Amino acid sequence: MKTIKIWLVLFAVGAACFGTGCNKILDVKTVSSITNQNYWKAEGDVTGYLTGIYYDFRNLMNTTQYLEDRGDSFDQGLEIGVTNAWRQNLTASTAPNWISFYNLIHHCNLLLKYSQDIPFANPSDKSRVFAEAYFIRAFTYFVLVRAWGDVPLVLEPTESGDQPMAPRSPASDVMTQIIKDANQAIALFPEDGFVNKSEASKPAAYALKADAFLWKAKVLGGNATDLDSSLAAIEKVEATSGLALESNFANIFSTSNRNGKEVILSIHFLRDEQSNMYGQGLKPRDIFVATAKNVADLPYAKNGARSNYAPSAKLLAHFDQYPSDNRKDASAITAISATGGVIGVFGNKFRGTVYSDDRYFDNDIIVYRLGGIILMQAEVLAALDKVPDAITALNRVRQRAGIGNYTGASDKKTVEKAILDARFRELFCEQKRWSDLMRFNAEGVINIYDEVPNLQGKHIPLYFPIPTSIMDVNPSLKQTEGY
Repeated sequence: MKTIKIWLVLFAVGAACFGTGCNKILDVKTVSSITNQNYWKAEGDVTGYLTGIYYDFRNLMNTTQYLEDRGDSFDQGLEIGVTNAWRQNLTASTAPNWISFYNLIHHCNLLLKYSQDIPFANPSDKSRVFAEAYFIRAFTYFVLVRAWGDVPLVLEPTESGDQPMAPRSPASDVMTQIIKDANQAIALFPEDGFVNKSEASKPAAYALKADAFLWKAKVLGGNATDLDSSLAAIEKVEATSGLALESNFANIFSTSNRNGKEVILSIHFLRDEQSNMYGQGLKPRDIFVATAKNVADLPYAKNGARSNYAPSAKLLAHFDQYPSDNRKDASAITAISATGGVIGVFGNKFRGTVYSDDRYFDNDIIVYRLGGIILMQAEVLAALDKVPDAITALNRVRQRAGIGNYTGASDKKTVEKAILDARFRELFCEQKRWSDLMRFNAEGVINIYDEVPNLQGKHIPLYFPIPTSIMDVNPSLKQTEGY
C-alpha cells in the first residue's frame, strides 16, 4: 500500500468519513453526482479506491477492543489505558461507536455500485476487485454481528441526506447477507489460491464462510446443516495448495517471515506507513525494563510500546498445564529483575522489527491462519458429535505445540472444553477469544460469566450497547436489550 496514493484517492473522491466529521449512524459526507461522474471513469480509479478500502480495513482491525478485550486474555499492565470493554463498564455513555464500520461498508457499497460498467484490461482483475470488496463488506458485518448482535443492514452507499436511517436488522438476517457476500466473493475470485496473502482471496473467503456458519449454528439458533456447511468450507481451505503448519510456532509472527505457509489472510503493516500494530499494547517501554537481567530478550521500545495490558494469569496457568508447550515462550515473556523478582509480564507475539533507532511494531495482523482453521474444524466436528474426528484434528495442533495427543475424557462436552482451551493457548491476542467464549457459552459448554474475571458477579449483556450519540440522531434504533 502506498500512503500517498491512498490519500490522493480519498481526496479525489471526497466520499467519506475516512477523516473526521461523522458523528451519527451512516451519516457519511454526501457524494455529489458531479464527484461520482468525474471519478468513476477508469480501471485505476477502481483499484485506487480499493487501496483506500484496505487502508480503512487496517485501521478498523488495529485494535483488540471489539473481539478480545471483553474476554479473559488480558490483565492490566504497567501503564494506564485499558478500555471500558475490558472493564465491562459498558453503558450508553461508555459504549464504543460503530461509525467506522459503516464508513468502511459505505466505501465497499460505493465501489460495488459505480464500478460495474468500468472496463478493465484484464477481466479477471475486475472480478478479483469485486470479490475483495464483497469479502471486506462481509467481514465488517461479521465483526458488527459478533460485537453488537442486531445491527443496521445497509447495502447501498449513503449519497443523500434524504435517505432514511436504517433500523437494526435481526442478526440472523445480517448473517444471511454475510454468507451471501462470502459466496459471491468465492464465485468471483478468478484463482483458487493466493495472489497476495495481504489481500482477500478465495481461501480467505472460505475461511470467513466457515466462521460465519459456525456462529450461525451455535449463537443464532442454527442447526446441523449450518455445521455441515462450515465443515465443507473448512475442507476447501485445507485443500489450498501451499498451506501447512509452521514447524516453529514463533515463526508465524516474525516480520522476517511475513505471510508464511500458515497464513491465509493478513493485514499488511510497514514502518512509516501506519502507526504501530495493536500488539504494542502488551510491550514494555525501555524505561520499565532497563534493569532487567534478561533485557536483551524483551521486546521493548523507546517509543510506541505501551504495556496497557499483560497476558492474563489465567492464560499463563493454561500454558503451565503443559510444561513442554512451545507456544508459551512465543506468546508471553517475563522481565526478571537483578534480584530475581518479576518486573512485569508482556506479550511476546508480534515483537516487531528492531531498526537502528528503535523497535517498531510493524507485524501484520493475522486474520486467518491454518492453526486456527484446524481448531475450528475440531470444534465443528465435536458439535456434530464426531468426537473421535474432533480429537484427531485437535491433536494436529497439539503435536505442533509439543504437548502430545489429547488423553482426557472422550465425552462431547469435555472434548469441546479442551478445544476451547486449545484455542486460548493457540490464538492468544489474535482477536479470537471473545467470539470463542460467546460460541461455547451459547452452546452450554461454559458459563461465560464464570470464565471472565471482570464479568463475575455482573449481569451485563454480552453485546455492546449503542452510544447515546448514535441513538439521539437515529430514532429508528432500539438500544441493545439489557441496557
